[in-house]
Amino acid sequence: MRDYIDAAAFKEMILCAQAALHANIKPINELNVFPVPDGDTGTNMCLTMQNAADELRKKDFDTISAAADCTANALLRGARGNSGVILSLLFRGMSRRMKGLETAGSVEFAGAMKDGVDAAYKAVMKPAEGTILTVSRLASKAANDAAQLGADLEGVFICALKAGRNALAETQNQNPVLKKAGVIDAGGMGYIVILEAMLASLKGEIVSGEAAAPAEPAEEGNVFGVFDPSEITFAYDTVYIVRKSDPDVDLMPLREYLDSIGDSLVISEGDEEFKVHVHTNIPGVALTESQKYGTLELAKIENMRTQHEDVSAGRKARTTDDLAAVEDELEQMEQQEEVPEVAEAEKQYGTVAVCAGAGLEELFYELGTDRIVTGGQTMNPSTDDILREINHTPASTVFVLPNNKNIIMAAEQCIPLTEKKVIVLPTKTVPQGITAMLNFNPDNEDAEELRGEMQTAVEKVHTAMVTYAARDSDFDGHSIHAGEYLALLDGALLGSYSNIPTLFKELSWALDEFSPEFITVYYGENVQEEEANAASETLSGNFPDAEVSVFSGGQPVYYYMISAE
Repeated sequence: MRDYIDAAAFKEMILCAQAALHANIKPINELNVFPVPDGDTGTNMCLTMQNAADELRKKDFDTISAAADCTANALLRGARGNSGVILSLLFRGMSRRMKGLETAGSVEFAGAMKDGVDAAYKAVMKPAEGTILTVSRLASKAANDAAQLGADLEGVFICALKAGRNALAETQNQNPVLKKAGVIDAGGMGYIVILEAMLASLKGEIVSGEAAAPAEPAEEGNVFGVFDPSEITFAYDTVYIVRKSDPDVDLMPLREYLDSIGDSLVISEGDEEFKVHVHTNIPGVALTESQKYGTLELAKIENMRTQHEDVSAGRKARTTDDLAAVEDELEQMEQQEEVPEVAEAEKQYGTVAVCAGAGLEELFYELGTDRIVTGGQTMNPSTDDILREINHTPASTVFVLPNNKNIIMAAEQCIPLTEKKVIVLPTKTVPQGITAMLNFNPDNEDAEELRGEMQTAVEKVHTAMVTYAARDSDFDGHSIHAGEYLALLDGALLGSYSNIPTLFKELSWALDEFSPEFITVYYGENVQEEEANAASETLSGNFPDAEVSVFSGGQPVYYYMISAE
């Protein structure tokens, strides 16, 4: 029985926690309550913790203070999505409490848990009950109560876990959306998985490197159907290109790693880059591991299970047919001058936008965007991904357009990490980001005034999204079947439909209350131009006085993004 945690024990606990998250990605992701393909809480938490594990493996530490500080810094830079950012904040607060300590006993560690919770609550603008915040807060309170009564470290963890599990079960009743779906909070489950692994490590029951057993589904009453693993073992057909950091780099360790997390592995190697094809359930982890060998340049990820659903429903399956054409541009890209790590300020203002899709990227560049971070729904970039592009922007003040509500917090974490002034405009959709750029005036010398002008313009934008149902569901009064088209308006579910014409007709009724003057339809990578034109004719007919435009965005996940102003 341990009386204290030293640096080596803390490091081992974090490594075990990362392994446990890795083993539980699927059950955590499946707790997503909305039937669109964005159930990525488990993936985001795992990739965030993976960043810390990678850094911890590189060195040994003399004090728990140093180990905790390394963990917090790595989590901050690797944070993906809101769940990853909150996780990083929980450990950031812990590291501050343990600063200067060689070891931590029950009182110190319980206090560190409380400081972590305080840091997370302070950073979230509108903390909601029934989330990871609730679970971590009640677990922390129980830990501190136990420590004050003289409990040892093991007792502190046991009390924290008991309270945390009870809080997790209660999230279903605290959050009306979770209650309707009959599930518990995904982020809260991830936090409990971490605590369970840390306690098991503390007791010597597991060691890093051993596979953690996947958790049982949290609720047998989960209303969402899951895919039959006997049909497709590894869901994501993942193809990407990495420019080597060293022409002579040995890729054998990468081959062995990728083979351990998937199948159908092929690595084509050139003098300056290599291309990977692998089927895996954790494409983000594959990309992260591969970035140890160079710079990720291109990536295409296809969900073979949803492709199967598309075919079964009579739709055209999504493909990576356009990847070969993009690869042909590599030769030209090789001739580009390497960007310095931190670009000198050649102007007052610069902009960084997050988006996915060749057409959308081209449009942002045409509007004056300096740097693009590839990402969005189902593929949230990390804080470090965004920070890199901020530093590559040749301006003293950089406006960041996250263009997704789940990326805003990761972008905000960049503010204290760079010498540049960073202004995060909280754009929640790509159309909002495009409008922000249309109202970006680099001649305005007052940065706050410019921020206000862009924000005012963004608030006038209404965004409709058309995607597909990833599973059967009964959501907010709508009976939804896997494979149906889903329409969302300003984040709320408008309805599910068996065909696009009916969907656009119903969408027109919903948009009518806004009396739009400008409507722009951005169609996705698997929509043909003639299909998009036919769909937009419904909008043109219903809004004869509005200016309706059709644009090839090339975005994944969403068949259509529609901006109404």
